[in-house]
Amino acid sequence: MKKAIYPGSFDPITKGHLDIIRRGSKSFDKVIVAVLINSEKQGLFSIEERVSLIRKATFGIDNVEIISFEGLLVDYMEKNHISIILKGLRNSKDFEYELQMANVNKILGNEIETIFMISNPENSYISSSMVKEVCKLGGNISGLVPSEVESIIKKKIMG
Repeated sequence: MKKAIYPGSFDPITKGHLDIIRRGSKSFDKVIVAVLINSEKQGLFSIEERVSLIRKATFGIDNVEIISFEGLLVDYMEKNHISIILKGLRNSKDFEYELQMANVNKILGNEIETIFMISNPENSYISSSMVKEVCKLGGNISGLVPSEVESIIKKKIMG
């Protein structure tokens, strides 16, 4: 079985994330969406809330699993016999950062490959930070986040 892991903070999940998940699910037998637990960084949504939002957004995509993990991604991958990291790229700035991460992961983990998917143009400007900012300022986020989770995100941000 060809498995890929799609790691990130997903705070919150966006249409760009969902697009990579959907496209990845067509390329791999299983896509594991891995929400990083970073005790040094406090997100808007708790880890449990992020996992729940991703589950709602990916409902019906049978070969997707959502997990949370702490520590080095390569350690989780080795323990779970996963050798492919799936990453989305919106622009050249993403590429520069993700290339560094891919090289570090390649050094830390034997046999680890990073596969990059280029964002669809309609998602290339979307980031979780932008979603939070637009929502805080009362803007319409329906074009930025999956419809299944839009109201939950609005409620969390707007109160």
